[in-house]
Amino acid sequence: MKKHNTVKVVLITIFVLLLLSWIFPAAYYSGQYVDQGRVQMGLSELFNYPMTAVSYFGHIAVLIILVGGFYGVLYKIPAYRTFLDKFVSKFEGKEKFLLAIISIILAFGVSFAGLQVGLILFIPLFVSLILLMGYDKMTAALVIVGSMAAGFIGSTYSVTNLNLLLSNLTLDIGYQVGVRFILLLVGIVLVLFNTYMYIGSDKPKKAVVKEDNKKEVKKEEVKVEKVSTKKASAKKAPAKKASAKKAPAKKNASKKTTKSKNANKAALRDEDIIVIKESVVSKSDTESYLVPNRVEATHKVWPFTLFLGLLFVLLILSFINWGEGGLGISFFDDLTKNFNEFTLFGFPIFAKVYGVINSFGNWSVIDLFLPMVLVIILLTIIYKVKFDDILDGFVEGAFKAIYPAFISILVYTILVLVTYHPFQLTIYKAVLGLSSGFNIATTVFVTLFSGILNVDPSYVFQAVLPYYVSEVTNTEIYPLVGVIAQSMYGLATLFVPTSFILMCTLAFLHVSYKDWLKNVWKLLLELFVILLIIFIILALL
Repeated sequence: MKKHNTVKVVLITIFVLLLLSWIFPAAYYSGQYVDQGRVQMGLSELFNYPMTAVSYFGHIAVLIILVGGFYGVLYKIPAYRTFLDKFVSKFEGKEKFLLAIISIILAFGVSFAGLQVGLILFIPLFVSLILLMGYDKMTAALVIVGSMAAGFIGSTYSVTNLNLLLSNLTLDIGYQVGVRFILLLVGIVLVLFNTYMYIGSDKPKKAVVKEDNKKEVKKEEVKVEKVSTKKASAKKAPAKKASAKKAPAKKNASKKTTKSKNANKAALRDEDIIVIKESVVSKSDTESYLVPNRVEATHKVWPFTLFLGLLFVLLILSFINWGEGGLGISFFDDLTKNFNEFTLFGFPIFAKVYGVINSFGNWSVIDLFLPMVLVIILLTIIYKVKFDDILDGFVEGAFKAIYPAFISILVYTILVLVTYHPFQLTIYKAVLGLSSGFNIATTVFVTLFSGILNVDPSYVFQAVLPYYVSEVTNTEIYPLVGVIAQSMYGLATLFVPTSFILMCTLAFLHVSYKDWLKNVWKLLLELFVILLIIFIILALL
């Protein structure tokens, strides 16, 4: 069950929603509430809708596979493990501080730039760092999923995520920005607090990767011939048979040195020498692609520091909305225009060689593909990686990324299902009809339920807000409604099987959905209670 736990949970969710399409009538809002009657989903749609999901959202699955191939090539470069080890060594004794840095990067990336998909590019790197610090996979999941959920809850200038919320509620991007920033900080603090509590409990299994890279070292004692320093005894002695007796595992290099000294003393005493023979066996394929193999030789790491740093800065700059509707800065729009129009002897060389390039703030994940390829090409040239090794690494990494990519398609299949069979509006109408005008309880319920059913924030807000504003016409309360809507969506991403970030992360780490719920429920409860208190305070002001 645990091996394919994630895909089973998503498939069960699909079948449950299929049944709901037979129970509830469908409806949509287009200036008025339109009852469509029951629009049942048939069994054939179980095969048609994944294809529809591929046509609309297949680029996300392609990104996941390409990122897998990207790291598969990096794993063929021994210097990458050296880079990771040196990075972790800088925070030795300060591991929790590094966890906080990773959490802040993820939360702020989602809050300010809507980078929940783009940050897929660096999640394998963050996972490797967390495991190399000695923490387990559940710790990695808590930091990654929890931090991104905090970013959703405290969304600030992420126009990509908030566009339809702003348009439906007629708000500008700066609405209640102080409150939303406080929510962001509260979310990060609670995520880190619960992660630290988990680390301090007896639940986590310490990751042995810090010591031996998740490899099982099989050792045996082997007796070799007697060795004498006397010149007269130059004649070879008959070889002794190898003993299968296992020696205790060596813990560090100092013990290895001691063994070598003892062997030399044995040689001087004309005694049998005991040699420790080692063979390294991988514990599991699951762990082999989370952290690259340990290397003994030293390698220069500045190329990794430089190019991965540049790639990270490019990711941040390209997804922040700099122009109209965002920060109102036209610098990057003008710079891109000059880049595309630059000519050499009347030939637009940059536009022709690079191709069409969008200005920063208007990038999609597809625009990341070429920079990733360029970084890989430069690193393989610098480290002189053979072309066959590049291909082998890419294929191996891409193959291991197929599982989370497949999960992403299934999750977006759910979005297609609830879009083509819109029974959810029937539920929203019934709940909102329980009270007249604005009510915190009904607003929280419908926005949370919309977050449960719709994987994408744009679809979340479009599914509920057009009808909501037709029922709740007091525009003065709309900023609070906006805060509630984005907060409830962020909360939903922490636990629902329709959460793209959650399910793909669990699939990547091979963490059970059941185990996840066991470890995240306290964080969910704390966030929910604190958010309700904040909503009530805002409503009373």
